[in-house]
Amino acid sequence: MSEYQFEIKQIVDYPRCRIYRQFIQNLMADRSIRASGGSGLFYYTVLCNYANFRTSYLRIDGIGYTVYPGEWICTVKELTAWFRTRFQRQAVSILDELQKRHLISYLFLDRGKVVKYKVRDWKKHNTVLDYNCPCQKDTGFFFMPTVVATELVSVGRCSEMDILLDLWMSAVYNDSQVQGSEIGPVVYFRNGTGSPLAAYSEMAVRWGISKATTGRVLKKLADMDYISLMSFPGRTGSVIYLHSYLSTMFQISDVLVDKEEVAMVLKINLTMPDETNPQEDSAVTEHEVCVSEELSSVSKSNMETVITKVAQILDAQGISCFRCPKSIYKLYPLSDACREEYISHIQKGAVRFGMTVSCGEDKPVYTFELTLSPTEKDREGGARA
Repeated sequence: MSEYQFEIKQIVDYPRCRIYRQFIQNLMADRSIRASGGSGLFYYTVLCNYANFRTSYLRIDGIGYTVYPGEWICTVKELTAWFRTRFQRQAVSILDELQKRHLISYLFLDRGKVVKYKVRDWKKHNTVLDYNCPCQKDTGFFFMPTVVATELVSVGRCSEMDILLDLWMSAVYNDSQVQGSEIGPVVYFRNGTGSPLAAYSEMAVRWGISKATTGRVLKKLADMDYISLMSFPGRTGSVIYLHSYLSTMFQISDVLVDKEEVAMVLKINLTMPDETNPQEDSAVTEHEVCVSEELSSVSKSNMETVITKVAQILDAQGISCFRCPKSIYKLYPLSDACREEYISHIQKGAVRFGMTVSCGEDKPVYTFELTLSPTEKDREGGARA
């Protein structure tokens, strides 16, 4: 039997997002996330979650109804429970608002006890099946246009549930156009920069809330294990990775994302300690570190700091050699031929070198390529990175 290597990539410019019904059902059941007073994204997603892919027949209070693709019929009481509103008139007002935005149409049946709604443009974004069959509401998936989600988020103050759905629909995985997406599903707001770094002020404007509320909501979602929130010092910004995204969207194992690895991929500054005060808690100072004499631009003490950072990153990825006292780390400059291949990708003044991890004296186990680039401030002041 032939063997193949399987690779999954998500294209950032894809106009639709796949939403699994079970995921929405789980969000509806999670009462710890507030949904009231939102922009409408959560409410519209719930209606799409119940819409039919095929024609089916439904009986409510002894009356039979025909439900066509993109439609669903429910009682006003059920609708109130889905939207988590206190009164039925509040649920109906939400339908009115979505209808004004030309996203749905609805009408009352059975003297106002039953609501029949239709999701507009359903056939444009979702496959309609010809045969008649009951449609389960807790399995399968539907497609949500990203432009609709963006429009709903921008019309008013977002609820916690709206923010979580916006993060989910903005996630990108393994796309070469987005930095950091190769190590995990990262939130990218499609601003054309290719960088997932975003400031609280930018997210606050996007969701129509204050910076303080933005920080509170993101911290709450992180504490609830929905996201990994990684904030960096200064004006660098924050990066958000989603939990359980890969298992939900692709049915594959989720990955552990380390902050140090993210900083390295996004080329966020690595601060070197003062050589007069070397780190005492370094994870690799007990091991043997061999630094080539040709690496004159970076001192050995700073190299130990670099190796410590690399050890933290790789240890989080399951490479445990850095915990073994027998490991030996050898750093050496790369040849000019290697430099020519990557010269267009390296900043001026950057130092590129190889690192070999050996078990004992003569058993190389891993080989890595590292790049150490000076910050703008260091280049201006003539300091070493």
